[in-house]
Amino acid sequence: MIGARQPFQRYSEIKLSPLTFRPADLIRRKQPFDDERFVFELKHDGFRALAHITGQRCRLISRRGNVYKSFVALSRSLSSLNCEAVLDGEIVVLDENGRPQFYELLRRRGDPVFYAFDCLMLDGRDLRSLPLIERKHILRRVVNKHPRILYARHYEKEGCDLFRLICEQDLEGIVAKRRDAAYGEQWFKIRNPNYSQYEGRRELFEKRVRSV
Repeated sequence: MIGARQPFQRYSEIKLSPLTFRPADLIRRKQPFDDERFVFELKHDGFRALAHITGQRCRLISRRGNVYKSFVALSRSLSSLNCEAVLDGEIVVLDENGRPQFYELLRRRGDPVFYAFDCLMLDGRDLRSLPLIERKHILRRVVNKHPRILYARHYEKEGCDLFRLICEQDLEGIVAKRRDAAYGEQWFKIRNPNYSQYEGRRELFEKRVRSV
């Protein structure tokens, strides 16, 4: 429960810069672990983004603070949420089995969805200091089965079993987060070292940089 609220200024009235909210960094770990203080999520392979939703408008902001201009339909769909919010997540394209396809996303093929894993602000209230689990409860209520939002389910305690399963499914990895911590505190990413979609990615990006 959020509890009794004091009057907050509307987010659209504050006119905050996209740089007011920055996506939290993840610390890389090589090995998975089990810990009852943590929850574990799938790490989907896509473009990190903050969804700034104000009234009937949504802007998808990149890690560098730029507006994604090529996801117009997705932004329009997210603007239908009946709130003003900042959501943290990943823009992904999924195949028929629900597996992220990074190169389809990179080439702007398929129908992208927003994989939402945190809520930073809601209706003028900064939520970043709340415990992760409370923010996730709020996030779930906000997204509420939206057709273009994939809510990030989490798994309790047993990161090693989850990591084994994602490796068997050839997925990118998992993220471990301290369940009682503020936004971005003790966030770890553990990558699948044999993830097939990493192959040739560095060379592809280097080629794209040279061509600019």
